[in-house]
Amino acid sequence: MSGITQDWEPVVIRKKAPTAAARKDEKAVNAARRSGAEIETIRKSNAGTNKAASSSTSLNTRKLDEDTENLTHQKVPTELKKAIMQARQDKKLTQSQLAQLINEKPQIIQEYESGKAIPNQQIIAKLERALGAKLRGKK
Repeated sequence: MSGITQDWEPVVIRKKAPTAAARKDEKAVNAARRSGAEIETIRKSNAGTNKAASSSTSLNTRKLDEDTENLTHQKVPTELKKAIMQARQDKKLTQSQLAQLINEKPQIIQEYESGKAIPNQQIIAKLERALGAKLRGKK
């Protein structure tokens, strides 16, 4: 037992320095005020406003304004919408019945017949099969 010795030096455990978020914490600021520490306050120029959203034309909006290219969706051609309507009426189907046949919403048939839909070749193929009429390639 003569080889065992004890170390009686005190061990000091300290907390880490506060992080940036903790230094901005209201409790930490109040504790610093009570202890008399120096506190720096900075007023941000855009604080509490939404100036970024309402500022003058930004680079992106200027590009859009200066763009002369016509950016619109492709619409259903007039010939196609007339062909769909005619084939559906020949089969004596309503829009909702036709939609049920091709497993789509009735709104899609309505959009195709009004010309508002963005043409989808898969839906047009379903319509051709259900109506038994060729809708594409008539030009």
